[in-house]
Amino acid sequence: MPLSEQEQRLLDEMERHLMRNDADVVSAPRDGRTLSYRNIVYGTVLVLLGLGGLIVGVSQQLIVVGVIGFVVMLGGVLLAVTPGRGPGKIPAEPNRPAKPHNASSFMDRMNDRWDKRQGER
Repeated sequence: MPLSEQEQRLLDEMERHLMRNDADVVSAPRDGRTLSYRNIVYGTVLVLLGLGGLIVGVSQQLIVVGVIGFVVMLGGVLLAVTPGRGPGKIPAEPNRPAKPHNASSFMDRMNDRWDKRQGER
């Protein structure tokens, strides 16, 4: 059963709100330390190179190459999960007021719409 236009708009608005909130959560610093995308990319490349070395070492029965491949993979994982140290990081000002939010929250607006819709029936 297809959604009505109003339901589709409501779903789209909820999705936009969720994406906006998720972006806030992802970009929020954790103890002043966030993951670096550069480290993730370099770590992924190292993991793939290490995996290739491990496969070559096992298939050619070269234990040293396999061990080196495994160590490179481990280094790539460690690099990918290491938080970045950005020199341009500016600490948040504690005296600065928070962003003003709408008078009513998203859920309050959704509840009002639901009540209004139920009243029409």
